[in-house]
Amino acid sequence: MKIVLTDSQTIFDDIVDASPLYELGEVEDYGLLKYDEVAEKIRDADIVLCNKTLLDENTLRLAENLKYIGLFATGYNNIDLEYCRRRGIAVCNAGAYSTNAVAQHTFALILEFFNNTSGYKKYVGDGRWKHSKTFSPFVYRLSELAGKTIGIVGLGNIGTAVAKIANAFEMNVIAYSRSPKSVDGVKTVDLDTLLRESDIVTVHCPLNAQSENMFNKDTFAKMKSDALFVNTARGGVVVEQDLYDALKNGVIGGACLDTLRVEPMIEDCLLMEAPNCVITPHIAWAPVETRQRLMNIVVENIKSFLRGERVNRVD
Repeated sequence: MKIVLTDSQTIFDDIVDASPLYELGEVEDYGLLKYDEVAEKIRDADIVLCNKTLLDENTLRLAENLKYIGLFATGYNNIDLEYCRRRGIAVCNAGAYSTNAVAQHTFALILEFFNNTSGYKKYVGDGRWKHSKTFSPFVYRLSELAGKTIGIVGLGNIGTAVAKIANAFEMNVIAYSRSPKSVDGVKTVDLDTLLRESDIVTVHCPLNAQSENMFNKDTFAKMKSDALFVNTARGGVVVEQDLYDALKNGVIGGACLDTLRVEPMIEDCLLMEAPNCVITPHIAWAPVETRQRLMNIVVENIKSFLRGERVNRVD
């Protein structure tokens, strides 16, 4: 059985590696293929494993032996599921592997915005505290989370984990979800109510036809003028020009992003110049423990498929 890895550089490092896969078959690891290289490299594959590689009709057209596509991810918008169904190719994702990691990073961003630890670290590092007239220099504004309202868009595993943390901070938690759900400590509301009442709006929904460009000029206009917008979901849920305009014109108070529409960030990304905008490079999901858990799920998905079991199938 031939297993091809198309973008393993996005998953593995010196700590987490692909060694468990070598027990399952012949592995060809290409590190990080360009789009126009994929079709030829997977021509003889029985199994293709990828993270963000675009597998569409063009890149899959030569893969006559392909039986299975395994994702090092929960989202699968990079896979042409209709084509895979026609060809009888199984597609499996790795659900719920990053729940705690993404929830943790969501609050890392929120806390950075309200506590400005990086700003104060630089203040001390630059030697400025040594010359302060007071022991507590009020250089950056700090705010408590307790009593603030956090609005969670998408109440799946990650959204629910975020709600649990928010409750621990004694925040008011409201949520909007397309699928009705009941979660302790969370009040479900419609989207307009969430936008109007939230001090923090955090996105945890998948990218699909309903959520693409969901946050745009009209959406931001409904938020509080000092509200924080947080996106650790997918860049495609945001119209980046509209977010830039909202930040520049004071329509909202700030933004914290771990994902952009194009990744890695393009050279002239306009959000680099946006005021009150914190950006991290899509690493919410990437702690060592999280990637090891992901590797284990991918391996077990393959074993289940080979046993004829339908586990984590999205096709």
